[in-house]
Amino acid sequence: MKIERKYLAHFINAAQSGQEADYERLGKDLEEYSPELSAQVDTKKNILGETSVLISGYEKTAAVEPYYAVAGSALFERLQKIIDENQVLDQLKADVVEVKLWEQEAEGKFPAIREEVYIEVTSYGGDTTGYQIPFTLHYTGNKVCGSFDVKQRTFSQG
Repeated sequence: MKIERKYLAHFINAAQSGQEADYERLGKDLEEYSPELSAQVDTKKNILGETSVLISGYEKTAAVEPYYAVAGSALFERLQKIIDENQVLDQLKADVVEVKLWEQEAEGKFPAIREEVYIEVTSYGGDTTGYQIPFTLHYTGNKVCGSFDVKQRTFSQG
């Protein structure tokens, strides 16, 4: 059975550092959201003609484009603050939860993986369709497995 794309959900924590998590689902205006793994691959060929391949890690990123600003949205406020204050370093830290909605639900929760990211606002403004703030998420690889309550929008570790 093929899994429809809508069953792989991505929630971003739009809260500022030190605040209680405030998860918003990505996807309203997105036709595609595909984290790119960008593997670090080293291939070597020896004198016997054999090739060895070493994959030593990943530099995972995901572009969120377009993102249309919505007044009152926690994510919009977070992105606008990044722009207004020229935020850098840990001010850009957030987390994304990938939720597997096709899996068996248990007490309103679905299997999920939370991963730390850094938000890079790539531009802002846009055309006549609305105020746009496209951004790229840079994943750090710090993952935690757990479950996500879609209605309460809360992540539980373990």
